[in-house]
Amino acid sequence: MRSAIIGCGGYLPPTIVTNDELAERFNLDTSDEWIRERSGIRQRHLAGPGDTCSTLAAEAARRALESAGVTADEVDVLVLATATPDSAFPATAVRVQALLGMTHGFGFDVSAACTGFVYALSLADAMIRSGQARCALVIGAEVYSRIIDWSDRASCVLFGDGAGAVVLRAEEGERGILSTHLHSDGRHADILHVEGGAGSTGGTGLLRMAGREVFKHAVTKLASAVDEALDANGLSRDDVQLLVPHQANIRIIDAMGRKLGLPKDRVVVTVDRHANTSAASIPLALDEAWREGRIREGDLVLLEAIGGGLTWGAALARF
Repeated sequence: MRSAIIGCGGYLPPTIVTNDELAERFNLDTSDEWIRERSGIRQRHLAGPGDTCSTLAAEAARRALESAGVTADEVDVLVLATATPDSAFPATAVRVQALLGMTHGFGFDVSAACTGFVYALSLADAMIRSGQARCALVIGAEVYSRIIDWSDRASCVLFGDGAGAVVLRAEEGERGILSTHLHSDGRHADILHVEGGAGSTGGTGLLRMAGREVFKHAVTKLASAVDEALDANGLSRDDVQLLVPHQANIRIIDAMGRKLGLPKDRVVVTVDRHANTSAASIPLALDEAWREGRIREGDLVLLEAIGGGLTWGAALARF
């Protein structure tokens, strides 16, 4: 029994802000050229006053359920990955349950920053494999615009808001999630973190990042997780049809594509239009590839991410 991905959905707030508009709005000493050169980002979507993590997540979930031909009543478990929940508690997942009209099953949040979706996918897959659930809704949703220090030009230009979701269903056969591989190393917690906020330490609740330090760890840790996933399934890099990476920085994405020997048309890139949407970035990119017909039956798709913690991981899925 495997967890087959049978539907995808994504939602981006309608407000689009270009690099130049961002610099003007927040009086930043930066430019479109400077941002594009260092990150590949040219625009991002920002949440409106009435948007919350739960409303973005619910809209992405509705689209994923429609794609899968599944109703909310058929979902046994809802796993929501986010670093920007509606509140400290209850879990934002239960608010999404209510918005979807889902009265069957249960839901909970996962906090693993930008790696959150891979963590959530792993948990949902384990529940399906164990027989605890037959249908799962896995969501990544973020409203990073609420935790960004808009005076810090090094970090504020990198992030955007959005949500993505997939529906998993228990199926026998070759397709489905082959394996997931999760890691963390708390010794590097301070190079990418949010100060206090809703946590026990108090503080302002704003994001702080040592960008060069994060970049230094990114490619080596991601490459290690990718090789671990391939080795666990007796596969090689040549077997991968499509790479769906976390959309943090075009330099990291390009480096991973080169390591896998994949041409650019087999690497999904949305960072230029979405910026870094943290836990939402992989399901948003996966949804785009799904809708564009870039994923065909039998394709081996590789997902990988790294985020605050540090956390990192990879997942292999056969479609």
